[in-house]
Amino acid sequence: VQLQASGGGLVQPGSSLRLSCVASGFSTGHYAIGWFRQAPGKEREFVAGIGWSGPTTLYGDSMKGRFTISRDDLNNLAYLQMNSLVPEDAAVYYCAASPIRFISKLAQYYDFWGQGTQVTVSS
Repeated sequence: VQLQASGGGLVQPGSSLRLSCVASGFSTGHYAIGWFRQAPGKEREFVAGIGWSGPTTLYGDSMKGRFTISRDDLNNLAYLQMNSLVPEDAAVYYCAASPIRFISKLAQYYDFWGQGTQVTVSS
């Protein structure tokens, strides 16, 4: 069972990035998918989540209107589209999978975690 996040990089403020998360060893169709981030010296923060079958989504307050989470269960993929990036978005971003139907902002409900991908926003 494995999750692998990718797509991070160094971008300028105002830019966009799309992160990807691919699952192996299990089918994502019965898992809520969440994205979290952690900046140096800060606690892990909920970014976005998407429930079973996709239509239900939840975002952290500072991400609303800028980030969009989506999923492709046929290919065991999840995405995080990030627009209008600001320096405060810089962090290591993790994808995670939770077997419970509802979306939780709490990391403790997520059983599987990817290794993280670094996002740096700087001019």
